[in-house]
Amino acid sequence: MNKMAGGAKVKDKQDVLKAAKENDVKFIRLWFTDILGFLKSFAITIEELEGALEDGMGFDGSSIQGFARIDESDMVALPDPNTFQILPWRPVERGVARMFCDILLPGGQPFEGDPRYILKKNLKRAADLGYTLYVGPELEYFYFEDSKSTKPLDEGGYFDLTPPDVASDLRRETVLALEEMGIKVEYSHHEVAPSQHEIDLKYADAFTMADNVMTYRLVVKEVAIKHGVYATFMPKPIFGVNGSGMHTHMSLFRGDRNAFFDKNDEHHLSKIAKHYIAGLLRHAPEITAVTSQWVNSYKRLVPGYEAPIYVTWARRNRSDLIRVPEYKPGKESDTRVEFRSPDPACNPYLAFSVMLAAGLEGVEREYELPDPVEENVFEMSEKERIGREIGTLPGSLLEAIQLTKDSDLVRRCLGDHVFSSFIRNKEIEWANYRSQVTDYELKRYLPIL
Repeated sequence: MNKMAGGAKVKDKQDVLKAAKENDVKFIRLWFTDILGFLKSFAITIEELEGALEDGMGFDGSSIQGFARIDESDMVALPDPNTFQILPWRPVERGVARMFCDILLPGGQPFEGDPRYILKKNLKRAADLGYTLYVGPELEYFYFEDSKSTKPLDEGGYFDLTPPDVASDLRRETVLALEEMGIKVEYSHHEVAPSQHEIDLKYADAFTMADNVMTYRLVVKEVAIKHGVYATFMPKPIFGVNGSGMHTHMSLFRGDRNAFFDKNDEHHLSKIAKHYIAGLLRHAPEITAVTSQWVNSYKRLVPGYEAPIYVTWARRNRSDLIRVPEYKPGKESDTRVEFRSPDPACNPYLAFSVMLAAGLEGVEREYELPDPVEENVFEMSEKERIGREIGTLPGSLLEAIQLTKDSDLVRRCLGDHVFSSFIRNKEIEWANYRSQVTDYELKRYLPIL
């Protein structure tokens, strides 16, 4: 396989054409996402690749969630040469590659409803202040026997090895496929719940990482399907056990220097880091509809399962919304904050955007960071929490939507088009959910009412 196809960054259109030819690529899948974070794709043949790289490929955007009305449906998908990668699960001969696309209007201007463009705009805001955002998400997921049940493949727990370890083989093959596509992996392991797993991607700039998250979710599912099982990133598929989160580690860099590090501070946190954390804390409730965007997300954000519901920060305490991993001498570049409320079914482009916007708001306005809460917040009385001014995340999608609708920060971050489309979609989801008659209601009420 050509080195570029295996992970090194390609530079321009000619590099893509050369790599495609050398690797006997016949089909190229053009990828992009809708506002909810679903991966969309259409394929072109190698004969169309040069024209696509030059002018993009037209498509009808009216049926894509949050894109356009039927009277303004013409869109152009322009492939990003730096994202050319061979799909390792497809045949080697007459193979298949993928490229992420920027979505443009027919006149060539960026489309305001493209989540990838939204993240670009927010990263430019950070760049104008001198910062680059780096992120390292930890995406948890479940393996089930099929998509119609939640029958697990194992009964293991955290870090368990449970022979016959089928899931370990699935994770191994997934890691190899990710690395073949140029995505670096730090480690993988069994998570707390039965048949729950995690593969952690190595830190990267936020734009690259958002593309990587979209690829990661597909690769996990493709490898599972290949072996006759089903992988899901649903936040809370099983009642009574831990749900799946996407704990997101973040840091701002100025060039090669970590702007979050201060050797003279008690916690080795710079003023920038403290303001950033304060911004995340203050705006966490209003960005939750974006980082935890599904009705099911709020079945995870409940007490007792390690998911945060209280707006606090700490160094060692994993019940807090934000954790600051302890400083290791000589590892200044590793200084970071871990935001623990997002789940792996979010749109990573929008989620990274609102997290960055909240943090930068704190930096620009110099928010004061409250004291850390190292005690277990879940064990405090309500009176204690009120006395310490400890707030909570929204308890349902409806509550989250209402907070987001009133958020000037989220509107500025997402832009009017995505903001309005996202809110409208979530309100419809809540209305549909509210009218459902669930199995719980039938079992609880039918025999007695």
